[in-house]
Amino acid sequence: MNETTTDFGLNLIGQIAVPVADIERAVAFYRDVLGMRFLFKAPPSLGFFDCGGVRLMLDVGAKTQMGNHSSVIYYKVADIAAAGAALKSRGVVFESEPHLVAKMPDHALWMGFFRDPDQNLLAIMCELRD
Repeated sequence: MNETTTDFGLNLIGQIAVPVADIERAVAFYRDVLGMRFLFKAPPSLGFFDCGGVRLMLDVGAKTQMGNHSSVIYYKVADIAAAGAALKSRGVVFESEPHLVAKMPDHALWMGFFRDPDQNLLAIMCELRD
């Protein structure tokens, strides 16, 4: 492949690492509360999930590397009201209830924010077409 520096651009995410304090608690939250597809654990401190082809890695060791900082993971949902209700029924407390964020020319962008047990910020998002 002969890409020049002007041709290069990052566009595919292979894996996202999320720092956690307790791997068992984190795996239970992402698997049982968020309903994500669990792939495997790599003892003693890693847990892996599939997010539509992107791998999510829960990492106890990353907590010391990243401190209390984490990227926000935005999960796309088809129906934000139904997704919000399902998460609430599983004990999720929204920091910011699902709400309209922006009105675009061809869709409305809705988001709702909540935290996992390690206080990493997570979001659900929905693009509602007009």
